[in-house]
Amino acid sequence: MSAFIVLGAQWGDEGKGKMTDYLAEEAEVVVRFQGGNNAGHTVEVGERQYKLHLIPSGILYDNKLNVIGNGVVVDPKALFEEIGYLEKEGVKVTPEKLIISDRAHVIMPYHKLLDKLKEKARGKNDIGTTGKGIGPCYTDKIERSGIRICDLLHEKVFEEKLREYTAMKNAYITKVYGGEALDVERILKEYTEYAKRIRPFVQDTSVKVYNEIKANKNVLFEGAQGMLLDIDCGTYPYVTSSNTTAGGVSNGIGIGPNMITNAVGIAKAYTTRVGKGPFPTELLDEVGEWIRETGHEYGVTTGRKRRCGWLDLVIVKSAVRVSGLTSLAVTKIDTLAGLENIKVCVGYKFNGDVIDYFPASLEDLANCEPVYEIFDGWDNSVADARRYEDLPANAKKYLERIAEFTETKISIVSVGPKRDQTMRVSEI
Repeated sequence: MSAFIVLGAQWGDEGKGKMTDYLAEEAEVVVRFQGGNNAGHTVEVGERQYKLHLIPSGILYDNKLNVIGNGVVVDPKALFEEIGYLEKEGVKVTPEKLIISDRAHVIMPYHKLLDKLKEKARGKNDIGTTGKGIGPCYTDKIERSGIRICDLLHEKVFEEKLREYTAMKNAYITKVYGGEALDVERILKEYTEYAKRIRPFVQDTSVKVYNEIKANKNVLFEGAQGMLLDIDCGTYPYVTSSNTTAGGVSNGIGIGPNMITNAVGIAKAYTTRVGKGPFPTELLDEVGEWIRETGHEYGVTTGRKRRCGWLDLVIVKSAVRVSGLTSLAVTKIDTLAGLENIKVCVGYKFNGDVIDYFPASLEDLANCEPVYEIFDGWDNSVADARRYEDLPANAKKYLERIAEFTETKISIVSVGPKRDQTMRVSEI
C-alpha cells in the first residue's frame, strides 16, 4: 500500500504539476485535496505543453483515476472550460477518469464578484488575490452558508439556497461596495445546466479513495500552491484560503492520516513568490531579472511576474517540519546555469540572534536579514544530465548542502520542463 503526497515547499510555483505528472506514472489514483482553479500547473509531454488549474495532473494519462476531493472549491464554469480545453488537446475527460466529491463546495458568481470588489476596496493593502472567488467561497463554507455539489444536484434544495444566499449577497454587493446586483434567474438557469453536466462525475470520493488505498492501489495526493501560502502556517494574510500542508490531506479528502506513507516536498533551486509580503532573499537587481527571464517566471493563472530571489533553506526546512516531508524534489537547477556564484540562505539574523525558522509576524520577517553561504556555479551542461552522476560537480555540491541543511534526502532532481529531464536519485 502506498499513498503519498506531493507538496510545494515554498510560495508555490515550484513545479508540482511536472512532478505530479512524473510520479503519476507510478500511481493509479491522483487526488486534488484543496484549493481551486486559482492553482496553475504546467506539464510538458514531449513537445506539447498543458496548463491545468483544477483538474489533477494525472488526467494526461489514460489509465489513471483523477479525484477532486471535498477540500477543493469547484467553479463549474471553469471546470467545463478546462475539460473543453483538454479535449481539444486530445485528452479524454470522462467519469471513468475523473470523479468529483459530492461534498465539495461550489464557487458561485457572487463569490467571484465579491472577490474583485473586496480586493479593489482594500486599495494599497490588497492581498493579490486571483479574483477567482476562492476566498469568498471558503468564507461561506466556514460560515456554513455554502452550496455544495450535493446541493447543486437537488433541484429544489439548490433553488431555495440560491435565492436566499443571492439576496443576501446582493445586499452586500450593492450597499457596501456599490456594485451591481446579480440576476438570480440567470444564475439558476446557468447552474441548473451545470448540474446536469456534472452529475455523472460525482461520487463520495472519501469512500472511493479509502477503498483504493485498502486495495493496495498507489494513490498520489497533489497539493496546490505552497507551504508558505497555507492559511495557518504561511505568511498570513498573504496566503491562500486552504491548508496546503500535509495536514490538509486528511480533511481535504476524508481519510485518516495514518493511511499516508510519504510526503515529497517540491522546491525550486531558487525562490519565487507572487504578490505582496516579505521576501527575505528577494533580488531586486539584474540577477533577479535574469532568473525571472531565464526561468520564465510568470504566473500560469494570472500571467503576473513572479518575484525572484536566492534559495531560502529556512523556508524549506520549515516545510519539512510542518508537513513531515520524507524527501525533496529539487527543480529548475538548469535556470541557475551560467551564474558564476550562487547564494543560499541558511539562517536569518533577527534581534541579534541567528534563527532557522521564519517568524509569524510579517513585521518581524521583514526585519530578518538573510545569512548566506556562497557556492560556485555550473554551466549549461546540467540540462543534458539524465543521471545524478552526470550532473556537474558544483551542482551536486549545491544539492548535497540542501539535503544536509534540511536533514531530508533528495529523491528527484529536475533539469528542465520535460518529463525526460527528470532523474530519480532515491526512493521517495
